[in-house]
Amino acid sequence: MNTISTAELRVHGLAHAFARDEVLSGIHFRVRAGEVVALVGPSGCGKTTLLHLAAGLLTVQEGKVDNGFASTAFMFQQPRLLPWKTALDNVALGLKAAGIQRAERHFRARALALRLGLAHRDLDKFPHQLSGGMQSRVALARALVLAPELLLLDEPFSALDVGLKEELYRLLLDHQAERGMGVLMITHDLMEAVRLSDAILVMAPEPGRIVCRFELDRPASRRDDAWVYRHTAELLQTPDVRTSFGLPPVVEPERATRAQGQEAVRQQGVRQEGAAQDGAGQEGAAGAGRAQPLSGLRLVSPATGLIAVQGGKRCGA
Repeated sequence: MNTISTAELRVHGLAHAFARDEVLSGIHFRVRAGEVVALVGPSGCGKTTLLHLAAGLLTVQEGKVDNGFASTAFMFQQPRLLPWKTALDNVALGLKAAGIQRAERHFRARALALRLGLAHRDLDKFPHQLSGGMQSRVALARALVLAPELLLLDEPFSALDVGLKEELYRLLLDHQAERGMGVLMITHDLMEAVRLSDAILVMAPEPGRIVCRFELDRPASRRDDAWVYRHTAELLQTPDVRTSFGLPPVVEPERATRAQGQEAVRQQGVRQEGAAQDGAGQEGAAGAGRAQPLSGLRLVSPATGLIAVQGGKRCGA
């Protein structure tokens, strides 16, 4: 039985600038062991800079980044494979840097690469002989073979087709659940964030800052397509999200449409008037319960409510 880790990545008061260009301001968040946190925002809001600061690839200018995890791995937006090394040697690269003997590192690298869908023959190929999807598998295996406690992802799935994305999502989540790994990922894809993460931090640009945090109450392994679509739509109705991505405000329904709905409700009430009081009361209570199902998407900060979708109904869990 694995011991539950109490390690976490904590970012407090982080600010950063390139020359006179303020890129980040007032960033606060944390990532716990076993938790997947997504940083979501439009291009140019400082997501990659923030991830590089969390990884120690940039020097912190203001604020603090405290990484309590014993080991960290980084998966970049591009595979960044060494062209003169085979796929197997690319997967084993971090193990070689850690001083693991050749036979042992090749054994570990091969075992994990096979789990991630690469064939034995693929591991003897050089990067230029691999498809983009295979290169992404190699890059993911290279990060995971180190058994990191914290994995940092810089939009590594953005260039992949939907089928391959779904397969890599499943492989990543299976590995994350098995090892209790913390994950901090950045993406501009709201649906990807809803599919993978336990918490979503929405960033706005100029300067980059976190404007709201959402928590998702259903485990990622239990989110089907319909759940993901509904909650992505709900997320898109939130004013802070729309503002961050430069979307126009949600259009209010036309008055005529609202009037038609109200009239329909009134007429339905008239038709039910002759029903027995107890039966009508039970039906009304049940109808009210169905009209406001609990949302699986909870806005934590700031403390303002989510805007409903689908005719005034909140998305159900």
